[in-house]
Amino acid sequence: MARRGLSVRIPIRDSESQIASTDIKLNVGRLAPHTLLATIALTLLSGAAHAQSEQITLPTIQVEGTASNEQGYVAPRNTTATKTNTPWVETPQSVSTITAEQMRDQKPMQFNEIFRYSPSIKGETFGQDARNDWFLLRGFPAQNEARFLDGLQLFYTAYATWKLFPFALDRIDVLRGPSSALYGGGSPGGVVNATSKTPPMEPLRYVEVGVNNYGNRYFGFDLGGPLAIRSDYGSFYYRLTGWAQAGDTQVDHTRNDVYFINPALTWKPNLETTLTILSSVSHSKANGINFLPYVGSVTAAPYGRISTSLFTSEPSLDRFDRDQQMIGYQFETAVSDTVTFRQKARFAHVNVNGATAYGLGYATTAAAANLARAKFYTTPDSTQSNMDNQLEFKFNTGPVSHTALTGLDFKYFTINDYGAFSSATPLNLINPVYTATSVPTGAPYTNAFLTQKSAGAYAQDELKFDRWILLLSGRYDLTRTENDNRIGPDQNRSDGKFTGRAGLSYQLPFGVAPYVSYSTSFNPVIGTNSATGLLLEPETGKQYEFGVKYEPNGFNGHFSAAYFDLRRQNVLTTDPNNPLLTTQTGEMRSRGFEFEAVANPLPGLKTTAAYTIYDIETTADLNPANIGKVPTATPQQFGSVWADYTFQSGPLAGFGFGGGVRYVGESYADNANSLTVPSATLVDATIHYEIKGWRAALNVANLFDKTYVASCSSPTACYYGDRLRTTASLSYKW
Repeated sequence: MARRGLSVRIPIRDSESQIASTDIKLNVGRLAPHTLLATIALTLLSGAAHAQSEQITLPTIQVEGTASNEQGYVAPRNTTATKTNTPWVETPQSVSTITAEQMRDQKPMQFNEIFRYSPSIKGETFGQDARNDWFLLRGFPAQNEARFLDGLQLFYTAYATWKLFPFALDRIDVLRGPSSALYGGGSPGGVVNATSKTPPMEPLRYVEVGVNNYGNRYFGFDLGGPLAIRSDYGSFYYRLTGWAQAGDTQVDHTRNDVYFINPALTWKPNLETTLTILSSVSHSKANGINFLPYVGSVTAAPYGRISTSLFTSEPSLDRFDRDQQMIGYQFETAVSDTVTFRQKARFAHVNVNGATAYGLGYATTAAAANLARAKFYTTPDSTQSNMDNQLEFKFNTGPVSHTALTGLDFKYFTINDYGAFSSATPLNLINPVYTATSVPTGAPYTNAFLTQKSAGAYAQDELKFDRWILLLSGRYDLTRTENDNRIGPDQNRSDGKFTGRAGLSYQLPFGVAPYVSYSTSFNPVIGTNSATGLLLEPETGKQYEFGVKYEPNGFNGHFSAAYFDLRRQNVLTTDPNNPLLTTQTGEMRSRGFEFEAVANPLPGLKTTAAYTIYDIETTADLNPANIGKVPTATPQQFGSVWADYTFQSGPLAGFGFGGGVRYVGESYADNANSLTVPSATLVDATIHYEIKGWRAALNVANLFDKTYVASCSSPTACYYGDRLRTTASLSYKW
């Protein structure tokens, strides 16, 4: 039979790539036998598939359209909030998306820099730190539990931290508020879900080089498209994304070297089924951060202020080397027109070798300018396995339409942890003299193999009646934690917890949608209650949220505002009469307001604005003096605005420019809230030019080179923020 082409419009179902429109472009040749689909589905534990033995051959179909619903900075749909492809305006919970185009324009070089223009998430908590990514979600530290990749958690403890790279990501969703009803144990602040780049259906060839003012240079490539494989079993697509980066930072003796390669392969045996294999291998090499005293960084010392380029560790000792590997898959098949099965799984491994000499405050007086130090050494090795199974149903009960979801997921986490401390010689902050030194060799403070296993079953229903939308979610988790302690008694603990979410939205005319929601969370934290000698109980959280979303008809953009009241319970607290005694009697409360606007109001113009203000305080603590106080390193308000414009026609066609302003409010450096870290206002800018596939860009962060302290976690641990950073880049796409 001669092949022929046909242009049609068809509905599709693809929750992972967020496809909302009914138009895609693909080629469909010979379909696979449906018996093969059944075999695949059973192998992947789907429990449901097509069952038909007759092979069917169809002509090639050409379907014209786009493969993404994202335009500029606007993403009208989101799967993170509901695990279904729900429109943003219909989701009764605060959620934001940072698109690939926004990341390209703003040029974040670290994962936590991506959130500079988003509400209720504050990155770069410890300032200029290339080792790890730190962030607060609605005022609570969330980097350990809130980080997800492709819908699967990247949990960590100790220093076995995972590293995500902006160039490898297609988008990032920030779901704010307790989300355990779908995701299990996690932060009460929410979920930060990064989406990997996946194989495109059309050829993609992209290369980029760049360098910044510290001599840190990079080369990146992104290749993909259909594979030239003729098969009776469907179509194959690939993607290969890589990055090599090396060079210095603003701190002397400190480097930021990154290498990764991410191969991916997609198999589409037919229109209803997709299997994508994702993998990643990376190595990063960075140095520790400086722990600086409050006097000398935030305020002037008798000798002045400490230089932002001063290195307070030892060059012969300091390192943070990370090797990380991941491999996983995403499977989706339409069992019928109304039933879809999805399964995703990943195995990940990370190994860290870290050592530093960190500051403990002044050895004697500030005038003497001698920094007391301690040496620290750690070699954690961690693995994590995740699997999530989902079955989605669409049906009606009278006038009510339903999108129901049931799921079962599993998590298996291990860490082989080792860490040791020892004393170190003081360092003069005016005239530093570095000496050769080695890692601590004495008795370790931790030496254990820890395992945490969990399983969770969940169900959800999105009900629509006229203009009303009701969202109900519930989940039950079982968690088992085992501590094989090599320097103390072994410990184990089992926990079970139910969490839920209920949200109600009303879709007014003209795109306005007020909503209300209530949600709960639990977090099976790892650690020991020194008062009892037992493993810690899970933390819990609960939140009320009231908000309104606005998506104007015929306008490419949306606006949202929300008020939230969030409580975090079972927080670890310290006895004021015995600093070595800790127990779980604490509670913290975060109440606040957030606003976000994202729009592409004119051709070539993209804008985003965000503002957050909250009242966060300790409401229960072993130390009565801490009650009513704000946690350290937690600004209570921050905001931003950004715009980028590219000329669409005329002699300046292809030329563009943009810029933004970021404001971070005051925070505190001590539990008594007597030491204030001042607010900071920072300006970023960019210019760029595109012609015939080429794109040249200049991005400047902290345009006016403002010196500021990002935060202080104590009076002896303050951290400078990034100074001026200029990045010149050149890319070519064909």
